[in-house]
Amino acid sequence: MKVQARRGADPGPGEVSVTVHACGLNFADLMARQGVYDRIPAAPPFCPGMECAGTVRALGDGVRDRQVGDKVMILARSGLWQEVVNVPVSQTFPMPEGMSFEEAAALLVNYITAYMILFDFGNLRPNQSVLIHMAAGGVGTAAIQLCKTVENVTIFGTASAPKHDLLKESGVAHPIDYRTMDYAEEIRKISPKGVDIVLDPLGGSDTAKAFNLLKPMGKIIIYGVANLVTGQKRNLMAMAKTWWNQFSITALQILHQNKAVCGYHLGYMDEETELIRGVVTKLVNLYSQGKIKPKIDSVWPFDQVADAMRQMQEKKNVGKVILVPEAPKEEPKKAEN
Repeated sequence: MKVQARRGADPGPGEVSVTVHACGLNFADLMARQGVYDRIPAAPPFCPGMECAGTVRALGDGVRDRQVGDKVMILARSGLWQEVVNVPVSQTFPMPEGMSFEEAAALLVNYITAYMILFDFGNLRPNQSVLIHMAAGGVGTAAIQLCKTVENVTIFGTASAPKHDLLKESGVAHPIDYRTMDYAEEIRKISPKGVDIVLDPLGGSDTAKAFNLLKPMGKIIIYGVANLVTGQKRNLMAMAKTWWNQFSITALQILHQNKAVCGYHLGYMDEETELIRGVVTKLVNLYSQGKIKPKIDSVWPFDQVADAMRQMQEKKNVGKVILVPEAPKEEPKKAEN
């Protein structure tokens, strides 16, 4: 990956041109770089980036509901890691009052995913229990905050030991070090019947473990295959192992289990404009009420994208990794949040 300069263009009909101030880095971007993400728009070279935030600089013909100077968040399949982007106005969302550009770039992908998993698929209710894998990551921190909007939810979260104090402060009742412990055994010690909801971004053998951890009427929502990524380069052995261990169940088997298996992929929701906009409206309201607040791990300039990706791939981040077109004052700075 490298930074390149190219000639800009004016926005087309129905588009807005936006000066970008901050971009979100997602695990899907790591997978795309290794060629194992199925929503890459074209053969390389291409510009990655599923979310960003900035200021509207120009309007295309027919645009009525945005003005030059508006601060907006943007969600797209790719192409947003640029200083200036032209996007359909339907892919933009007004930033709420008081939100920073870094927070705005951290909201859409992680919080839409966490919200729809927990509430649309998971039907999270008071007094239930949830297992959140990669609990210190972007979706993990979003899910923890959203769980806290429901009364008396017990959160189990997997993360490396150095992150446990932060997880406890954020609301995780039972942090588990997946590197040194069998998380399924640890959960059974505390909750012999298991949990009500599992958020599974891992895939492979972890999906079967999660399914077996569910209580009757429990739900597992699979939203990623992070086990495919084991290093800086594509690992064919890890890919083969993950594929071989992939969870499989028949309709008859699931009928007897009284459990639900759901799959969620935001990348395949690009046509569901109104559905996504409704979720964003709810998230903006929660932010304005002070109930959620994106946690920023670190901010990196575009030309340090490799280091930013390494931060996430080595699971050193607590919260969101952000990219910015220009170098921040301290590069990279560890955000205070």
